[in-house]
Amino acid sequence: MIFLVAAFLLLGLLVGPPAQLPPPVTLTAAAVIGVWLLVFAVRERNRRHRHGS
Repeated sequence: MIFLVAAFLLLGLLVGPPAQLPPPVTLTAAAVIGVWLLVFAVRERNRRHRHGS
């Protein structure tokens, strides 16, 4: 039950602000977050690959 409440709260926090922002701002923020996640994924992959060998 607590997980469900937390999930709805998180969903409201993530979906609420983009509904109030203009589309270009929302798309720019989404692109920045996407690049950040891509950089993180590459760094983690390199770190695991280096320590795994």
